[in-house]
Amino acid sequence: MPLNLPQYKFNIRHTSSGDKIYDRLRNKYVALTPEEWVRQHFTSYLIEHKGYPASLMANEVPLTLNGTSRRSDTVVFNRNGKPLVIIEYKACSVDISQKTFDQIVRYNMVLHAQYLIVSNGMNHYCCHIDYDSHSYSFLPEIPDYNTLTEK
Repeated sequence: MPLNLPQYKFNIRHTSSGDKIYDRLRNKYVALTPEEWVRQHFTSYLIEHKGYPASLMANEVPLTLNGTSRRSDTVVFNRNGKPLVIIEYKACSVDISQKTFDQIVRYNMVLHAQYLIVSNGMNHYCCHIDYDSHSYSFLPEIPDYNTLTEK
């Protein structure tokens, strides 16, 4: 399915249990779901077009929220290993709603990142959290990695 992102070439395997796509951040093949299709395109976009170091990115990052195990779709870290960006993906057929933002904000209660990104492959939203002023603002586009680390 075409997304509102550049096209990339991916390693895809057709197996008896379904199609699998190679995730270079996890260094393994994973089930090719519609959400995974968005994740692979978006992480490639960040690395190839926005200068995000793959070595500072991780997919399916475990966290504990109110005693429950959860997984954040993608976390981008700063050079000191602290979470800088949390990204939540939805399949392109899923509208981004308040529920999606509520989910990523709950994850951020644990991770304390400065930036939150939500994407369904068609629409992308980036929010900067200012902890000093207890405010947030939506950015007009996804910033380059170097821009994030300058603040």
